[in-house]
Amino acid sequence: MNERRSSCETDENEVSRDNVRDFYSKAAVTAQESLCCPTQYDDGDLSHIPEEVRGISYGCGSPVNRASIRQGEVVVDLGSGGGIDCFIAAKYVGETGKVFGIDMTDEMLGVAQNNAVRVAENLGYSNVEFKKGFLEAIPLEDNSVDLVTSNCVVNLSVNKKEVFKEINRILKPGGRFLIADIISEKEVPVDMRKHQELWGECISGALTLAEFLEAARPNGFHGFHIGKDYLWKIVEGIKFYSYTVEAFKAHESESSCCSSLTATYAGPFDSIIHDGTTYPLGIAVDIGKETAEKLRSHPYSGQFIITDPDAETPAESESDSDSCCG
Repeated sequence: MNERRSSCETDENEVSRDNVRDFYSKAAVTAQESLCCPTQYDDGDLSHIPEEVRGISYGCGSPVNRASIRQGEVVVDLGSGGGIDCFIAAKYVGETGKVFGIDMTDEMLGVAQNNAVRVAENLGYSNVEFKKGFLEAIPLEDNSVDLVTSNCVVNLSVNKKEVFKEINRILKPGGRFLIADIISEKEVPVDMRKHQELWGECISGALTLAEFLEAARPNGFHGFHIGKDYLWKIVEGIKFYSYTVEAFKAHESESSCCSSLTATYAGPFDSIIHDGTTYPLGIAVDIGKETAEKLRSHPYSGQFIITDPDAETPAESESDSDSCCG
């Protein structure tokens, strides 16, 4: 196994899922200071959440309040632990939305499920469900989720490529993920990857940013947006940072009679490259219907002028357009 492969698909002789589960089973019972990153939650997001949940909330930065969650959306939090991010999301999606928390640790699930009743009483509605499962085999249906979040959990997986395959599978077309995780400044040495305690502390399983994107990109995600939050730790001379990474699942391709759509990049750069196509500033580029739908949607909306020349008529004209895209 080469070095590149071992970073995303770790030999289970080095560290196993059971090692991670045992580590966090103990963390559910007794708060572990080594897992507590300097993450600040907004008081308004916590007002309906019991103190027991807050005390065992481990992570590197909640992605929930940055995800622009809308009422009625379906949200999944991977590695949900005691449930704090699920309970925050429950308030954002409202009574018409749904939140699922996925965790493999019985002790964490027990805390989350017990407190879900109290959260529902405080909110006046119940919209959170916790399920036992693994990041590499999420117990949810295909194309059923608007948003996937995780808070410092992907680094704990021994097969990160499979995690992103699963995220892609459960997301609806046009859905998105927003992941907060620990990113290393350079590849973590093999001997450090065998250190079970450092793995549990989100250090040994960390990827470089290039490795993280390499694990995600083969699934067809687009619209990546990266945020760097803070330096978490320096271990054996390697710096480990908290990052957030957002990306989107492509919309389904639709048949269309249109063949003359164009996209004009509106700036601010002289040109950009997207999916291998260069868009110079102010120059119309021929595109297909699927690309047009993508460029009209977040996070590209406002950056391109999408035009169907066949559908255009003068503003003063009262004639109806025969174009199927008009």
